[in-house]
Amino acid sequence: MELRTCVVLGGRTVIGKALVSRLLSLDHWVVRVADSAQQLDLDDGDSLLSKSISNGRASYFSVDLRNTDRLIQAINGSSVVFHVDDVDLYSDNFFLSYTLIVQGAKNVVNACRECKVKKLVYQSTADVVSDGSRDIDNGDESLPYAWKFENMCTDLRAQAEALVLFANDIDGLLTCAVRPCNVFGPGEKQLVPSVIDIAKSGWAKFIIGCGAHISDFTYMENVAHALVCAEEALGSQMVAVSGKAFFVTNLEPTRFWDFVSLISEGLGYQRPMIQLPAGMLKYIFVYVRWVHAQLNSVKLRHLKGIHYVVRLATSNKTFDCSSAQKHIGYSPVVSMEDGVALTVQSFSSFAKASSYSVYRDFDEQSKVDKLLGGGRVADVLLWKDERKSFACFGVLVLAYYWLFLCGNTFISSAAQLLVLFTFVLYGYGELPSNISGVKFPKMSASSFEISEVDMKTFSGAIAHIWKRIGDVIRILAQGQDWNTFFKVVALLYLFKWYVFHSLTTSIGVAIVLAFTLFFVYEQYEEEIDGIAEILLNLTRALTGFMLKNLPVSVAYILGTHEIMHENNENDDPAHFKDHM
Repeated sequence: MELRTCVVLGGRTVIGKALVSRLLSLDHWVVRVADSAQQLDLDDGDSLLSKSISNGRASYFSVDLRNTDRLIQAINGSSVVFHVDDVDLYSDNFFLSYTLIVQGAKNVVNACRECKVKKLVYQSTADVVSDGSRDIDNGDESLPYAWKFENMCTDLRAQAEALVLFANDIDGLLTCAVRPCNVFGPGEKQLVPSVIDIAKSGWAKFIIGCGAHISDFTYMENVAHALVCAEEALGSQMVAVSGKAFFVTNLEPTRFWDFVSLISEGLGYQRPMIQLPAGMLKYIFVYVRWVHAQLNSVKLRHLKGIHYVVRLATSNKTFDCSSAQKHIGYSPVVSMEDGVALTVQSFSSFAKASSYSVYRDFDEQSKVDKLLGGGRVADVLLWKDERKSFACFGVLVLAYYWLFLCGNTFISSAAQLLVLFTFVLYGYGELPSNISGVKFPKMSASSFEISEVDMKTFSGAIAHIWKRIGDVIRILAQGQDWNTFFKVVALLYLFKWYVFHSLTTSIGVAIVLAFTLFFVYEQYEEEIDGIAEILLNLTRALTGFMLKNLPVSVAYILGTHEIMHENNENDDPAHFKDHM
């Protein structure tokens, strides 16, 4: 079989590497790998390339797309050029981006024409038809370029694609473009790293928006396959392919948050489970980005990654690939499931040490679970079973309304509730065991019995509380601990002022907080503990400073003179001299 020579510009990018490996595996290509690096650094996944370089089927060229002479040197003598873009989409340097993307595409086209190259295949992006504000549902190649682009680099890539397609059939050069959507895979630098950023920042717990928006994704091996298919079709179906652009995806539209969940869970982070309004978060991110930009913060790139994912999560972006299937013979070679598994495996170094699942089902018991006793109450307040927790919350809200908000006194409302409960309980007991196929099991006497273990636990808890109260009363009776005295007085005063004047509000707030604070604390245990430790240290430092500056008489009354004396001794140079 006669060998043909091709050039892969951007051959050391993630898609470029996949394309080089695919071309070399076809056994009828001599591949020139061209990239901006000064020398070729091979890694563990480049065994095929290394072997091909040793036997002469592959070579490396250090090429800057802005250097026309070097570009011509790399392209001269080849019949096909694959142009794979790899420009940092977060770059804010317009001049650099323009010279690499737009001017670089011009230089590639001119070099191909000068070197009599027959085919030029450009790897573009599906984002060239998206303005980021409207849904794209099953979009096809009839969509025009967007009038306003999501970011600067997408705008420039649209210009580069237009230049490549406009150059079709000039001086014998045939061109086409491939537009993948949401490329992911091992080594990918935008989508998956942004998802990991969200997971690390704690936002992975939240579903932004309704969570139903669908997107297409393209595994990078499928992009490489599509580029090869486009090159082959330029020879066999020139009229239908040359000068055209083709959307390519995995052909498996997926809810965006399902994709995020697969990546997050695969790396040991918690999958999204709490919905947040998208509109509010968009404004928050815009404001935070503005603040960080004003402060020249180094975390701005991280925030842009999160904002990028928020935009993807709040709109539909799906494409019709029937044209690519019909005209260039494209079909995915790696499924979505396999692509996600390979991607997660490649990013294993970013995995979280402790694994999370939907309901935090790891073996170690959390602090708040221990605090709540680790029983049924803990399960309800920590929302380990949403149906049960929601049912309990609903019952408490109804009881709260009946007892405090319906307009009757508490005693009358409680009496009516007990009467209603009596009728319901007695009526249930009178029901037959089977009515029209619906079974009503009878309640056994054991259902109303309290076990000895539960009684001992309850009695022990009451005894412990009573003992604590007795200890406090004993300390107050001795009249020596002013700190305890002021704490008790302040607590009783707050109880009198708040509870007795706002009992109804207090109970309502307590019900809501009981079903939210414990759950939130369990999810952000490390973060909240860290903030609490900082605040505690600040409080201790402030208290120590105030005690040092108290008058001696006040210090004696508060019982802090011994602490002050100890501190003064520690500050005395003689104290340090004695310990030398």
